[in-house]
Amino acid sequence: MASAPKANSSREADLLANAAQFSFRARMDKKTNEGPIFERGSGSVVWDVGGKEYLDFNSGQMCAALGHNHPTITAAIKAACDTMLHAHSSHYNVKEIELASRLGAIMPRPLQKTLFGESGADANEMAMMIARKYTGGFEIASPHISFHGLSDATRAVTFSGWHAGHGHLPGGTYAIVAPYCYRCPLNQTFPSCKFACLKTSFELLDAQTTGRPAAVITEPLFSAGGVIEPPPGWLKALQEMCHQRNMLLIVDEEQTGLGKLGQMFGFQAEGVVPDIVTVAKHFGGGVGISAVTTTAAIEDKVVREGYAATHSHANDPLICAAGTASLDVIEKENVPEKARKIGAHMRLRLEAFQQRYEMIGDVRGRGQLTGIELVRDRQTKEPATDEGKAVGKFCFQQGLIFSLRRDGSVLRFVPPSTTTDDQIDAAMDLVGKALETVAPKRNMTRGSALKQ
Repeated sequence: MASAPKANSSREADLLANAAQFSFRARMDKKTNEGPIFERGSGSVVWDVGGKEYLDFNSGQMCAALGHNHPTITAAIKAACDTMLHAHSSHYNVKEIELASRLGAIMPRPLQKTLFGESGADANEMAMMIARKYTGGFEIASPHISFHGLSDATRAVTFSGWHAGHGHLPGGTYAIVAPYCYRCPLNQTFPSCKFACLKTSFELLDAQTTGRPAAVITEPLFSAGGVIEPPPGWLKALQEMCHQRNMLLIVDEEQTGLGKLGQMFGFQAEGVVPDIVTVAKHFGGGVGISAVTTTAAIEDKVVREGYAATHSHANDPLICAAGTASLDVIEKENVPEKARKIGAHMRLRLEAFQQRYEMIGDVRGRGQLTGIELVRDRQTKEPATDEGKAVGKFCFQQGLIFSLRRDGSVLRFVPPSTTTDDQIDAAMDLVGKALETVAPKRNMTRGSALKQ
């Protein structure tokens, strides 16, 4: 159990004073100048400068999903510090080739050619550029609850938020109807809908584009959009509709891939092999690195036609060594199996809360990526945004970190693969106490317990 809150230390006060003067506050979910200020982490726990301990069920920014400061990762970084940190980006280096080879061995064929970046947004930008170069098209579509980054190019295909006040974004991007079955925008029911969301989306896309669409970019499970999983068969049907139009399918596995959902990649559950895959987040075990992997045929064509993309540090030995170490951890510790066990344990606890509290409308997700959606009424599904924010605040004050999505109505839990059963229970106990303060209990009647 996380330690009790402590009073702000003089050190924290000094740091906050400096932050107020010098630190830019444009963070994703917080714009206020206040504590806590974190200084160290280990496994599934982080500590602030006042010594307070937190269970980190957001894995940092989801990048510590293998555990904070994993010894295999830190050892690889230390070794790189003794050999070579940075290399000329126009030439190969040993660590880059080692990492590309390892990633190529993990990817299903024909995916095998990898280009490295420094962030998830980098990788998705490169993936979109590759699709445009390969197809000769320009337009890119993405589901309306998607998140692909906050650079200008990726913000333009991020539709789960973060658009307001940013002015004109790059053109040639379109939203398509997402498969949000709990709140179907078309008021349909799966499977009788027969993927009406896709049919509607492509009718609109066909009508709006110049006739040269390049790709659809999607997540296999929409994380920032609210831990929303498409129904079975959706991803395969999406790929078929893309290929009918000579479009590529880009699958953004940055928040879902490399074991987190219980398989190496989220798309594997659907028996689909995308044209391009991007990975990031815990790919570097806490160090910033991302990758775009595609086929030899796609790589050959775009390179012959002049495509080039790199950043000053995109293939540095330091970050590539961390990437290889992360794959070592994922394979040797069987992270997909760990993720399945963590997910099963969390769902057991969360589904028990759903039986107790009418406010929990939906429990969803896979593996380490699990969420609940709070509603004020299960029939109308009015989002319980204020209540969700109250739950988040209570838990954070008591030493549990997780994310709020969809304006607070969705609680998203992403514990590291190092998380123990006792830590899961401690976290869920806090969530239960928080729900007790905001959600009325109810008497369940047979047959009506999970009416939605």
